[in-house]
Amino acid sequence: MATQANRTRILEQMGNQLHEMGYRHMRGNSLKEKHVKAMVDRWQGEGLSAGTMKNRMATLRWWAEKVGKRNVIARDNAVYGIAERQYVAQESRAKQLEADQLRQISDPHLRMSLELQREFGLRREESMKFIPSYADKGDRLCLKASWTKGGRAREIPVRTPSQRDVLDRAHKIAGRGSLIPPDRKYVQQLRLYEKHTASAGLSKLHGLRHEYAQRRYLELTGWLSPVAGGPSAKELTPEQKSRDREVRLLISEELGHSREQISTVYLGR
Repeated sequence: MATQANRTRILEQMGNQLHEMGYRHMRGNSLKEKHVKAMVDRWQGEGLSAGTMKNRMATLRWWAEKVGKRNVIARDNAVYGIAERQYVAQESRAKQLEADQLRQISDPHLRMSLELQREFGLRREESMKFIPSYADKGDRLCLKASWTKGGRAREIPVRTPSQRDVLDRAHKIAGRGSLIPPDRKYVQQLRLYEKHTASAGLSKLHGLRHEYAQRRYLELTGWLSPVAGGPSAKELTPEQKSRDREVRLLISEELGHSREQISTVYLGR
């Protein structure tokens, strides 16, 4: 359901962009090579990341196949100058969420979702589908598989007073339900999220997960992660290397990944 909603949102966005660029009166099967090239040029001009462009291309290929236009799009993204993802972070993408920024989000459910993203490193979808009465087990959170990317249920420890404060307030807002109000569907809440955060000047909020990962790394190892200015793997002692691997695996699990290697995206190497 979430994948379908994301595809719908991306396709609507691309349709609007093509209209803005002067391609009018297009139908579902009107897609041509020139339209693909125009959109990629626009995305590159906007400075979108390789990962974001690859996700959009995947959606576009899905649509092209559905309408019998698969050959309109090259199979290799390199044809369009879209680089491969960089899996080892060279600079920190961590993002802080300040109190004055939060105050600009007038919707209490959305504001609480943002706080959960900051405190627990949740993905956007997880923070909206979050049901406090189910997830809050006191010393840990239990996330349902249906909330998560890839359908992997997981647990995240509750460690700090600020985390407990956020959860207590989330209970008051959501009651027995989720942080999507009863009169809204997920896709409606997603659009409101995008609208409110854009109005507040908030962008790249995936950076809240990066900040959580770097915070946890410092807490568990006692030293900064490489991408935050800490020692690289080559500079660690054998004992530190062992601890580094243990911590990376733990953080990867808390973020909803199964491989220690993915931690390099958040922490560097």
